[in-house]
Amino acid sequence: MKALFLALVASSAFAQYDGPAVQSCRDYAIKDLKRAGANVKEAVIEADRNLFISRYTRKVGSQFVSSVLSGNGSIVYPEAAAAELSFICLLADDKHPVFFAWLPRQDTRSLAQCTRDESLRGKSRQCLEMQQQIAESELGQLYAERFQEANARGEAAVARYRKSNDEWRQYRDAECDRQGATSEERRIACIVDLTRRRAWDMQ
Repeated sequence: MKALFLALVASSAFAQYDGPAVQSCRDYAIKDLKRAGANVKEAVIEADRNLFISRYTRKVGSQFVSSVLSGNGSIVYPEAAAAELSFICLLADDKHPVFFAWLPRQDTRSLAQCTRDESLRGKSRQCLEMQQQIAESELGQLYAERFQEANARGEAAVARYRKSNDEWRQYRDAECDRQGATSEERRIACIVDLTRRRAWDMQ
Protein backbone atom coordinates (compact mmCIF):
# COMPACT_ATOMS: atom_id res chain seq x y z
CA MET A 1 0.00 0.00 0.00
CA LYS A 2 2.80 2.43 0.87
CA ALA A 3 4.44 1.70 -2.47
CA LEU A 4 1.22 2.75 -4.18
CA PHE A 5 1.13 6.05 -2.28
CA LEU A 6 4.76 6.76 -3.16
CA ALA A 7 4.01 6.06 -6.80
CA LEU A 8 1.12 8.53 -6.69
CA VAL A 9 3.42 11.22 -5.35
CA ALA A 10 6.22 10.48 -7.79
CA SER A 11 3.96 10.50 -10.83
CA SER A 12 2.06 13.72 -10.09
CA ALA A 13 2.89 17.34 -10.72
CA PHE A 14 4.23 19.01 -7.57
CA ALA A 15 3.85 22.56 -6.38
CA GLN A 16 5.19 24.18 -3.24
CA TYR A 17 2.42 24.64 -0.72
CA ASP A 18 1.69 26.40 2.56
CA GLY A 19 -2.09 26.18 2.78
CA PRO A 20 -4.50 24.62 5.30
CA ALA A 21 -3.63 21.02 4.41
CA VAL A 22 -0.43 21.35 6.45
CA GLN A 23 -2.26 21.99 9.72
CA SER A 24 -4.99 19.49 8.84
CA CYS A 25 -2.48 16.71 8.22
CA ARG A 26 -0.50 17.62 11.34
CA ASP A 27 -3.63 17.41 13.54
CA TYR A 28 -4.61 14.12 11.91
CA ALA A 29 -1.12 12.70 12.55
CA ILE A 30 -1.24 13.61 16.25
CA LYS A 31 -4.68 12.02 16.68
CA ASP A 32 -3.53 8.91 14.83
CA LEU A 33 -0.45 8.54 17.07
CA LYS A 34 -2.44 9.05 20.26
CA ARG A 35 -5.04 6.52 19.15
CA ALA A 36 -2.18 4.05 18.84
CA GLY A 37 -1.17 4.80 22.44
CA ALA A 38 1.97 6.82 21.71
CA ASN A 39 3.10 9.33 24.33
CA VAL A 40 3.48 12.17 21.82
CA LYS A 41 4.21 15.77 22.64
CA GLU A 42 4.06 17.22 19.14
CA ALA A 43 4.10 16.35 15.45
CA VAL A 44 6.14 18.68 13.27
CA ILE A 45 5.75 19.23 9.54
CA GLU A 46 8.77 21.02 8.12
CA ALA A 47 8.06 24.06 5.94
CA ASP A 48 11.07 23.36 3.72
CA ARG A 49 11.75 22.70 0.03
CA ASN A 50 10.55 19.10 0.41
CA LEU A 51 7.00 20.10 1.35
CA PHE A 52 4.79 19.62 -1.70
CA ILE A 53 1.18 19.01 -2.56
CA SER A 54 0.12 16.98 -5.57
CA ARG A 55 -3.40 17.44 -6.94
CA TYR A 56 -4.64 13.90 -7.49
CA THR A 57 -8.48 13.98 -7.85
CA ARG A 58 -9.06 10.22 -8.08
CA LYS A 59 -10.16 7.37 -5.88
CA VAL A 60 -7.85 5.19 -3.82
CA GLY A 61 -10.02 2.13 -3.36
CA SER A 62 -13.42 3.58 -2.49
CA GLN A 63 -12.00 6.79 -0.98
CA PHE A 64 -11.92 9.94 -3.12
CA VAL A 65 -8.59 11.75 -2.81
CA SER A 66 -8.20 15.30 -4.08
CA SER A 67 -4.55 15.79 -3.17
CA VAL A 68 -1.42 14.21 -1.66
CA LEU A 69 0.77 16.21 0.74
CA SER A 70 4.30 14.94 1.34
CA GLY A 71 7.45 16.18 2.99
CA ASN A 72 9.62 15.86 6.08
CA GLY A 73 8.64 16.04 9.71
CA SER A 74 9.20 14.60 13.16
CA ILE A 75 7.43 13.06 16.11
CA VAL A 76 8.43 14.86 19.30
CA TYR A 77 8.36 12.88 22.54
CA PRO A 78 8.63 14.41 26.02
CA GLU A 79 12.21 14.29 27.36
CA ALA A 80 13.33 11.94 24.58
CA ALA A 81 14.92 12.09 21.16
CA ALA A 82 12.47 12.93 18.39
CA ALA A 83 11.85 10.58 15.47
CA GLU A 84 12.91 12.38 12.28
CA LEU A 85 10.84 10.99 9.40
CA SER A 86 9.18 11.75 6.09
CA PHE A 87 5.42 11.57 5.66
CA ILE A 88 2.60 11.22 3.17
CA CYS A 89 -0.91 12.53 3.77
CA LEU A 90 -3.93 11.83 1.55
CA LEU A 91 -6.75 14.39 1.65
CA ALA A 92 -10.37 14.41 0.49
CA ASP A 93 -9.93 18.18 0.43
CA ASP A 94 -7.40 20.56 2.00
CA LYS A 95 -9.12 20.45 5.40
CA HIS A 96 -10.06 16.77 5.53
CA PRO A 97 -7.22 14.19 5.61
CA VAL A 98 -8.20 10.56 5.16
CA PHE A 99 -4.81 8.88 5.63
CA PHE A 100 -1.41 9.74 7.13
CA ALA A 101 1.74 7.62 7.22
CA TRP A 102 5.26 8.24 8.53
CA LEU A 103 8.02 6.91 6.28
CA PRO A 104 11.77 6.29 6.69
CA ARG A 105 13.96 9.32 6.06
CA GLN A 106 17.56 9.11 4.89
CA ASP A 107 18.79 12.63 5.71
CA THR A 108 17.91 12.72 9.41
CA ARG A 109 19.68 15.33 11.54
CA SER A 110 20.64 14.13 14.98
CA LEU A 111 21.02 17.64 16.39
CA ALA A 112 17.42 18.43 15.46
CA GLN A 113 16.38 15.08 16.88
CA CYS A 114 18.02 15.90 20.21
CA THR A 115 16.71 19.48 20.49
CA ARG A 116 13.09 19.25 19.29
CA ASP A 117 11.90 18.96 22.87
CA GLU A 118 13.00 22.02 24.82
CA SER A 119 13.72 19.87 27.89
CA LEU A 120 16.69 18.34 26.00
CA ARG A 121 18.22 21.55 24.71
CA GLY A 122 20.42 22.10 27.73
CA LYS A 123 21.63 18.48 27.74
CA SER A 124 21.79 17.55 24.07
CA ARG A 125 25.21 15.89 24.44
CA GLN A 126 23.81 12.96 26.38
CA CYS A 127 21.14 12.46 23.72
CA LEU A 128 23.68 12.75 20.90
CA GLU A 129 26.04 10.26 22.54
CA MET A 130 23.16 7.79 22.77
CA GLN A 131 22.37 8.33 19.07
CA GLN A 132 26.05 7.77 18.27
CA GLN A 133 26.05 4.44 20.13
CA ILE A 134 22.94 3.34 18.23
CA ALA A 135 24.32 4.45 14.85
CA GLU A 136 27.68 2.75 15.45
CA SER A 137 25.95 -0.45 16.57
CA GLU A 138 23.72 -0.55 13.49
CA LEU A 139 26.69 0.12 11.21
CA GLY A 140 28.70 -2.56 13.00
CA GLN A 141 25.99 -5.14 12.28
CA LEU A 142 26.00 -4.20 8.62
CA TYR A 143 29.80 -4.35 8.52
CA ALA A 144 29.69 -7.89 9.90
CA GLU A 145 27.18 -8.97 7.25
CA ARG A 146 29.17 -7.39 4.40
CA PHE A 147 32.40 -8.88 5.80
CA GLN A 148 30.93 -12.36 5.49
CA GLU A 149 30.01 -11.60 1.87
CA ALA A 150 33.55 -10.34 1.16
CA ASN A 151 35.10 -13.30 2.96
CA ALA A 152 33.19 -15.70 0.70
CA ARG A 153 34.92 -14.06 -2.28
CA GLY A 154 38.43 -14.50 -0.89
CA GLU A 155 41.28 -12.63 0.80
CA ALA A 156 41.58 -9.95 -1.89
CA ALA A 157 37.91 -8.98 -1.41
CA VAL A 158 38.39 -8.86 2.37
CA ALA A 159 41.42 -6.57 1.97
CA ARG A 160 39.49 -4.21 -0.31
CA TYR A 161 36.56 -4.22 2.09
CA ARG A 162 38.73 -3.33 5.09
CA LYS A 163 40.50 -0.61 3.10
CA SER A 164 37.16 0.87 2.08
CA ASN A 165 35.95 0.95 5.68
CA ASP A 166 39.19 2.50 6.97
CA GLU A 167 39.12 5.19 4.29
CA TRP A 168 35.48 5.96 4.99
CA ARG A 169 36.22 6.54 8.70
CA GLN A 170 39.09 8.84 7.75
CA TYR A 171 36.72 10.72 5.44
CA ARG A 172 34.05 11.01 8.13
CA ASP A 173 36.45 12.49 10.67
CA ALA A 174 37.98 14.84 8.09
CA GLU A 175 34.56 15.97 6.87
CA CYS A 176 33.43 16.81 10.39
CA ASP A 177 36.66 18.79 10.83
CA ARG A 178 36.00 20.55 7.51
CA GLN A 179 32.52 21.55 8.62
CA GLY A 180 34.17 23.38 11.49
CA ALA A 181 31.91 22.19 14.28
CA THR A 182 31.82 24.97 16.85
CA SER A 183 31.11 22.69 19.81
CA GLU A 184 31.61 19.08 20.87
CA GLU A 185 27.86 18.54 20.50
CA ARG A 186 27.94 19.63 16.86
CA ARG A 187 30.91 17.38 16.15
CA ILE A 188 29.13 14.38 17.65
CA ALA A 189 26.05 15.28 15.60
CA CYS A 190 28.15 15.34 12.43
CA ILE A 191 29.62 11.92 13.22
CA VAL A 192 26.15 10.49 13.89
CA ASP A 193 24.69 11.88 10.67
CA LEU A 194 27.51 10.57 8.48
CA THR A 195 27.48 7.19 10.23
CA ARG A 196 23.76 6.86 9.58
CA ARG A 197 24.29 7.78 5.94
CA ARG A 198 26.99 5.12 5.63
CA ALA A 199 24.65 2.50 7.08
CA TRP A 200 21.88 3.56 4.69
CA ASP A 201 24.26 3.25 1.72
CA MET A 202 25.35 -0.22 2.82
CA GLN A 203 21.86 -1.66 3.18
